[in-house]
Amino acid sequence: MNRKKQASPPYTRAYAFGDNIRMSADKARRIIDQIRGRSYEETLMILELMPYRGCYPIFQLVYSAAANASHNQGLDKKNLVITQAEVNESTTSKKFKPRAQGRSYSIKRRTCNITIVLTDVSLFKESTGFIKKKPDRE
Repeated sequence: MNRKKQASPPYTRAYAFGDNIRMSADKARRIIDQIRGRSYEETLMILELMPYRGCYPIFQLVYSAAANASHNQGLDKKNLVITQAEVNESTTSKKFKPRAQGRSYSIKRRTCNITIVLTDVSLFKESTGFIKKKPDRE
């Protein structure tokens, strides 16, 4: 069968993957939901000012994904937008703490996997007319 190869678009995506980050997935999702769809520079400002402990590992992942984009693909950091951010549960380590009268209390230390994907939107603006026009009101 002869199939034409489709021209692949230029590399416009860069990602960073954080494996077994020592934080609950629910707590990480609370932070990730705030930054999904925002620009790279705006994301860094938001993560610096949020009062949660889990912001620092996510800040490092976003910074690493931007460094991957600029170093590996030569993309400009000003044009990067977080298009995909996922948080998945990872392994849970279990320990037992001794309690009174011979009982034990289980402690669960949860971890999560975080994936951050950055996309360069300047190429989309040039090729597809990404900027929306304002409707005319009279």
